[in-house]
Amino acid sequence: MHRLQYLVWFAVVFFGLAGGGTFAEHAAADGFYRVVDGKADARTYNGYRRYNAGCNHCHGPDGIGSSFASSLVDRPLGIEEFRRVVRNGRSSGGASVMKGFGDDPNFAPYIDDIYAYLQARAEGALGRGRPQRLEP
Repeated sequence: MHRLQYLVWFAVVFFGLAGGGTFAEHAAADGFYRVVDGKADARTYNGYRRYNAGCNHCHGPDGIGSSFASSLVDRPLGIEEFRRVVRNGRSSGGASVMKGFGDDPNFAPYIDDIYAYLQARAEGALGRGRPQRLEP
C-alpha cells in the first residue's frame, strides 16, 4: 500500500470513529429551513412555536391532521398557496373551512417560519415533538 493510501485509510477510520460516523444535515432546496442532527435553525424553531400556539388546535400535533382539518405534512402546499390560505382562509361550497389569519399579529408576520417548520416535517428532516434549537 502506498503512503497516501495509508493516510486516506487512517483519516476515514479516525474521523468515522471520532465523530460517531453520523452527521446529518438537511436543508430545503428553496432555503426555507436548515436542520443539523435534528436541531432546527431559528426560523424553523420559531415556526414550531408559532404552529403550536394556534395551528395545532385544528391541524393536530406536528401537522399530522385531525378529524376535521387536513394534514399539513402529508401533502404540503407550495409557499405561495400556503401564504394565501393562511392570510385569507379557505372556504368550500360557500362555507368557511378555515378562517384567515392575515390580520393576526401572532401569525401573519410568521407565515414563512410556520411553512419552514412544516416543510422540514414533510421532508423528514424533523421528527415529531419539539425540536432542539441549532445554535448560531
